[in-house]
Amino acid sequence: MPWKNNSDQEQRWGFVKLVLRAKICLAELCRRSGISRKTAYKWIARFKEGGRRGLRDQERSARRLHNRPKKKWFDRIRRCKGQPPGWGAPKTHWLLKRRFVRIGLPSIAAIGRWLRRWGLTRRRRACVLKGGTILRPALREARHPNDVWTVDFKGWFRTGDGTRVEPLTVRDLASRYILAFNLMPRQNVKAARLAFEGIFQEHGIPLVIRSDNGSPFGSTGALGLTRLSAWWLKLGIRVEFIEPGHPEQNGAHEQMHRVYKAENLNPPAASVRGQKRRTRRWRREYNHQRPHEALGMGLPGDHYRKSRRRMAERLKPWKYPQGWESRLVKGKGMISLQGRSRFVGEALKRSALV
Repeated sequence: MPWKNNSDQEQRWGFVKLVLRAKICLAELCRRSGISRKTAYKWIARFKEGGRRGLRDQERSARRLHNRPKKKWFDRIRRCKGQPPGWGAPKTHWLLKRRFVRIGLPSIAAIGRWLRRWGLTRRRRACVLKGGTILRPALREARHPNDVWTVDFKGWFRTGDGTRVEPLTVRDLASRYILAFNLMPRQNVKAARLAFEGIFQEHGIPLVIRSDNGSPFGSTGALGLTRLSAWWLKLGIRVEFIEPGHPEQNGAHEQMHRVYKAENLNPPAASVRGQKRRTRRWRREYNHQRPHEALGMGLPGDHYRKSRRRMAERLKPWKYPQGWESRLVKGKGMISLQGRSRFVGEALKRSALV
């Protein structure tokens, strides 16, 4: 009779009994039972080895994986993942290779699989493809330190005592080195300029500063400038603005903000003083202890060098070609042209515009 699908151990036992007392060849018996000779030999061998218990269903998974890491590596991965918790598989692999011998070290892919299985990492959201857009002039490529600095105000937060904090962040794009992470009480042009004066005195000035279009960096006036970005231009720094609604054009800077939030604001410190102390320690670790994948797992501090361009102590007046007419920009950003008042932006107030 054919092999039935609704039985397992009893069917196998019945077939083995037929084999033990059969007077016909095994091939004919297999044909009548509707099974292959390979299957028949398998159940006969299992019966000889384990009796009727050997006819039970067995696990299909291998008892031992030849490339499965040893338990000590699982413990090391868990410990390294927790210091700090925001590190993924590449940085965890780098840290394991630095602390321990390379013999038996799991690959980056294997570490990533185990971290996902333990629920210690989250899958990234799939990127949504969008239609074509009209792009601005291409942004400058940062090949060397101080070619491009990226600046931004991270979203404000409150410390444990309720004090509002506005973090101003400045980073060198080529080396990923954090130049400043200032926790400021307010977000305006005056406070930002004082902060940048200190940054320029310490690190020099870059060729390009890149920012978003929001205050205090960008405006709706002439060329999108504010008094702060107009001051940068007068220092000989080119100003670049990313497209509105496209923070991915400054994605490396935004990613740094996410790391800071995950490792320093859950929860924030009890006071501004404590948060500043925590931020200084985190910035030092980010620059000199934390490897960066974009640098081939190098440290930002090993790649950054201060700029040779120094900030001018006195700014020279604007110069225009001969024959151009100039107008004085009034306090509210207005000029008088052909008998009519026109708005050109407060960034150029009290200066001559041609």
